[in-house]
Order: sequence, then structure tokens, then C-alpha cells
Amino acid sequence: MDQKYVVDRQTKALGRIVELSKAAQLRLKWMDFYRTHGGNAALTCRHFGISRQTFYRWKRRFDPRHIKSLEARPRRPKRVRQPTWSRDLSLAVLHLREQHPRWGKYKLAPLLHAQGWQVSVSMVGRVLAHLRGRGVLKEPLPAVISARKRSVPRPYAIRKPKEYQASQPGDLVQVDTLDVRPVPGVVLKHFTARDVISRWDVVQIYSQATAPTATRFLDSLLVRMPFAIRAIQVDGGGEFQAAFEQACQQKGIRLFVLPPRSPKLNGHVERAQRTHTEEFYELYDGDLHLMPLNQALQDWERTYNTVRPHQALGYLTPKQFLLQSRTTIKVSPMY
Repeated sequence: MDQKYVVDRQTKALGRIVELSKAAQLRLKWMDFYRTHGGNAALTCRHFGISRQTFYRWKRRFDPRHIKSLEARPRRPKRVRQPTWSRDLSLAVLHLREQHPRWGKYKLAPLLHAQGWQVSVSMVGRVLAHLRGRGVLKEPLPAVISARKRSVPRPYAIRKPKEYQASQPGDLVQVDTLDVRPVPGVVLKHFTARDVISRWDVVQIYSQATAPTATRFLDSLLVRMPFAIRAIQVDGGGEFQAAFEQACQQKGIRLFVLPPRSPKLNGHVERAQRTHTEEFYELYDGDLHLMPLNQALQDWERTYNTVRPHQALGYLTPKQFLLQSRTTIKVSPMY
């Protein structure tokens, strides 16, 4: 019974051969052992190390005239649940997902609600899975385009005091840079600023990360953040020293610097960098010159702050959160 193919007893005379799986061949050994040892089920179970319940289940199922009866039966339900959503809803989900390829069911559901669809988050997930299974929805391929730089010891600014806690928008804005490498040989410097309370982001890209560049980003940040900024937190990068620190002091903005090798303390903006990388840069296929790239980046900033639901805000956008919290906001011309 160890050979790959087992002769069916019913059709042996005709020379027909039945192919059995390894599991079925083992079950056939159980039955042969049971038959050749006087029908002793207890001995058979001890010999093969199986339970009596398992042995008797297969003994009841076994038909000596049809060895295939020892094969496992399909577990697929006879009645499969059919989709309950309409074709129009499926097309609406597909259209939104094609607009925002990195957004999942939790972010797409509030946008569908805004369009008038009465749909649950779980149903949106089922629609997405159905579209993927049919090959209609194709996920964007991941592309590694960024590399983090090492922190350098910094002699300026101060550590954030333990008693300083952000409670209002503008109390603490985390700022960080990211090396963006869209094509070989091209390295651009992306700046992100995130308010830790409202998750409002300001993004800009430059050809280099220097203190004067960071100072220009600070000026842009003060215009595009819709509330007053009272403190900024940065890592030990050289771009946040010298002119940048002087500008913060002149504008009356407290400047906190992280301890070496402590990116987790800037976790809000670190997570923002991942979002902007996955949802903007990895999907961007336009002009890589600074002016058109920054224009596209500002369009994405507007989408992020006013359209994209944010999980940490209860699936509100940062703008909706500010309005609900009755924060006095100043609207930038770009909004």
C-alpha cells in the first residue's frame, strides 16, 4: 500500500488505477490493519496513534468498493453567501479607491457616507476584497524611495520638559525631514510639520536640507498652519540649528530638541512621513522639478487636511476636528 497509485478493488480486472493522496493511503492502511487483525478497533487505534472517534468516523465512511471514499470531502458550503451590494456601490468604492490607492475601508466608508451611501465599514471591506478577487482592483506596487539619515549630537535648544503637555492645537508641532529618491541619482529633501493635537500637516520639498531652507519652511509653516504655533520639536539635524533656531527665538516659538537616537519621541511626524511616502510619493508619476512637484504636494496637503478621514480623530479630517473643537482657525489662501 506504499506505492503512489493504488489499484481499485472493484475495477482491478479492468486494470484501472486510482490515485490516492497520502492522507487517504494512510487511512487505507488503517482499514487493512483492522481487517487483518480480527476487526480489533482498539488495537488499530493504538498502533497508528489515532483516536477511536477518528477511526470510526472513517470506518463509517469507507466503502471497500470505492477507495476514493477515504479522501477528504470538500468543505465548501453548498450554499455560498451572495453579494448583497449593488453594482453602483461597487463602482463607487472602486472609483474612490482608484483616487486614493492607499486608503482602506475605514477611510473610504466616511467618504461614501458623504456621498449618500448607507454602507457599513465591513461591507466596504467585502466590496474591496471582491474587487481584488475579480482582478478589477489592482494594488499599487511598493517602491522604496526614501532613506533616513543619522542623528548628529546637537548643542542647541533644550529638551522638552516633562511637565510640558500639549492640550490645544499649536501647543506642539513636530517637524522632520525625509530623503526622497524618486529616481536613481536624484535626492530631494522633504519637510513635514505635524500638529500633535489636530494632526494638521504642512509639507514642502526642497533640493537640500540646510538651516536657511528650514527657516524658509518655518515661514511657510506659520502661514499655512490655521492656528498659532507655541512650540516646535525637532531632532538633532543640522538643518534645525543656527538660522532656524534664531528664527524660532525671534518669533517667540519654543524649540525642543530630541535626545540622540530617540525617533519614537517624534512619533507623530514619523508616522506622517510614512503616510506621505505611501499615499503621495509612491503614487506620483508627474514632473520631478521642484515647482510642479511642490504644487502637486500642496494639492495632496489640501486633500490630507480636508478630505482624508483620520483614524486617530474618529475618522474626521483635521479641518473637521478643528471646527468641532471650536478652535479659532485662520484659513490659508491654498484652502
